[in-house]
Amino acid sequence: MIKRSESIHTFVAGYFEYLHELSKRLDTNAIAFFVMELEAASEKGSAVFFAGNGGSAAIASHMANDLGIGCRRAFRKPIRAVSLTDNNSTMTAVANDFGYENLFLEQLKTLYRPGDKLVVISASGNSANVLNAAKWVKEQGGTVIGLTGFDGGKLRSICDISIHVETSKGEYGPVEDIHMILDHLIYTWFKVKAGA
Repeated sequence: MIKRSESIHTFVAGYFEYLHELSKRLDTNAIAFFVMELEAASEKGSAVFFAGNGGSAAIASHMANDLGIGCRRAFRKPIRAVSLTDNNSTMTAVANDFGYENLFLEQLKTLYRPGDKLVVISASGNSANVLNAAKWVKEQGGTVIGLTGFDGGKLRSICDISIHVETSKGEYGPVEDIHMILDHLIYTWFKVKAGA
């Protein structure tokens, strides 16, 4: 838990110590399974879709860039990484016509193919648009990877692979920090492994 401090110096040290504690609690097996799913997507030419809201939308976009374009030379076949958070015209049309709760679902109904994967990023794990997308992909027989925080919410139990950052409710900053570290960790793993 983040602790209050009168000194910015003490707060900085405590914040970084907290991030270190959170990172040590991560399920490394879940991270390894996520990596294997990305490798399988590369080999089969499957798409990997990324979705989230707010700060998690930015992480979704960043991950799609890092694992798609950034890792291109690390794979014989690049990962077809697609962020569902980047097209303003599409997002506003879907939100207007189908409701914000279907923001990602309606895009997936157009883009998803058998064998594709969905990575959903949500600190609370309770955002309706993320849950609707995850449930639909599961109904199609697809793989859902979830990056969650707090208590994991409803999303944690839906996912095939759950990488959970257990924090107090409302600690968005530390959760999103760890999610970004996961992105850079996996990106760097692929680059180093390939000698790129």
